[in-house]
Amino acid sequence: MKTLSAKMLPLALSLALTLPVASASLPYMNHVASAHTLSVNSPASDLRADVDRLLGEHALLAILTMQKGINGSADFNDAAAALDKNSDELSDAIGSVYGKEAGNQFRVLWKKHIPFFVDYVKATAVNDEAGRKAAVDELVEYAGEFGAFLESANPNFKQADIVASLKGHVSTLISAFDKYHTKEYTAAYTSVREAYGHMFMTGDYLASGIAKQDPDKFNWSGTSRKASDLRIAVDRLLAEHGFLAALAMQKGLDGAPDFAAAAAALDQNSDELSDAIGSVYGKDAGDQFRTLWKKHIGFFVDYVTASAKKDEMGRKEAIDELTEYAGEFAAFLAGANPNLSKDALVKELGHHVGHLQQAFDSYAAKEYGNAYSSLRTAYSHMYMTGDFLSGAIVTQFNEKFHDAGMAASPKVWMKIGGSELMIDDKTVMMDTAPYMSGTHTYIPLRYLAEAIGAEVKWEESTRTIRVITGGNTATFWIDKDYMELNGERQAIGSPVMMKDSRTQVPLRFITELLGWDVKWNESDGSITLTKAMPMTSPAHSH
Repeated sequence: MKTLSAKMLPLALSLALTLPVASASLPYMNHVASAHTLSVNSPASDLRADVDRLLGEHALLAILTMQKGINGSADFNDAAAALDKNSDELSDAIGSVYGKEAGNQFRVLWKKHIPFFVDYVKATAVNDEAGRKAAVDELVEYAGEFGAFLESANPNFKQADIVASLKGHVSTLISAFDKYHTKEYTAAYTSVREAYGHMFMTGDYLASGIAKQDPDKFNWSGTSRKASDLRIAVDRLLAEHGFLAALAMQKGLDGAPDFAAAAAALDQNSDELSDAIGSVYGKDAGDQFRTLWKKHIGFFVDYVTASAKKDEMGRKEAIDELTEYAGEFAAFLAGANPNLSKDALVKELGHHVGHLQQAFDSYAAKEYGNAYSSLRTAYSHMYMTGDFLSGAIVTQFNEKFHDAGMAASPKVWMKIGGSELMIDDKTVMMDTAPYMSGTHTYIPLRYLAEAIGAEVKWEESTRTIRVITGGNTATFWIDKDYMELNGERQAIGSPVMMKDSRTQVPLRFITELLGWDVKWNESDGSITLTKAMPMTSPAHSH
């Protein structure tokens, strides 16, 4: 139900009709969720995570493929094939929103830019500066074409924004590759991590635009900015860990000159993940996590070292160490958070170990197709682990992850034909009652608004009622099936009615437009509404 203009975000509205305002921030930044149902999941939050995951993987696979290409590695084609599969999955995701035809158009256009990177690598290999420049020029021109395509599909996308984002993508990938080629490995892996992180900004922009275009399908009910941000931060770091661990294991087996830099990047990732944990549980806990987390990376190094020496006993000992570690680490996390199951954590860590072991063993056996399939599985699995961990943290510290300006959710109870209105534990006696008109349920607006502090004004001459709160105004007219939010008209489903000298609005307006949760008790005709309220009015912005 798209009742607001494209520039208006469907912010959480209070029962007093606190109004949505134009905003340049992502939808999740303004969402308000119930204090009792706040989690990391919602259709829009899930969309954000999916788009970020695929774009982040694209950057990592693109860089790895460029490295393999300049080295003439035997697994280059399989790395490129993994990148191509990522492109297909990203295109399918777009197609699930805009239709198969649009997904196929996206696929063709998206894949068009990848060969330009290949051209850049080939030109670099033969010291062809003109060829390198031509490849970059092609990528810049492509950015405009791709930006125009997205802008035509969604009014929330602007070509200039897309072009700027793609130029950032090109810049970070080229930087990572150039530094790798000139053997500046530490700087190269700094750029690798920057390229990966940049794609999350791009992913957030795209997911935001899609959610704005179809807020009914991609609503933010049940989550918040802080909860969603935590989810993405943990997902991002864990998935990067999975990829960098697999990459470092390859480099270690090959005795590659950039092994130390790849391992250092993995270590930096561990520090950032530990800091994220410390931001929730405190510095001491973060430091404990750091020590314990880095412990398992050492066991993977032992596994690689043993494999290089064809030491089967050493390989087995490393896996046994990892198995024992899983129990130790799971006990640590479960002891810190009652929402985490030790058994479930041991299982998650077992999957992580298994995926990395499979990716490495396949690579060592030169079964490169299986190696890259397992690498992608290892990367994606860490998103599930991240959702699991971040969800448990938000459940444990629910109030901590409410956005600024959020208050506890009121519970509103009323009954068809009844004069009692209950706001939490407070009972208000009304001189009218909710009622049914045909298939529509109507509820009294004034009592609901005044009960939570909104100002209500009635103009007899025009039969107009205005609800004012936080500097915002909602205007209704008796017998009209539309209203105005700060002067902008929108439909409300069925006409506003006058009964018992009181303005009655359709319940559907509250439950659908405002996003309230409704529970019906058919046995007694009672209605229970729950929704969080902004404590203060959101600021206007563009």
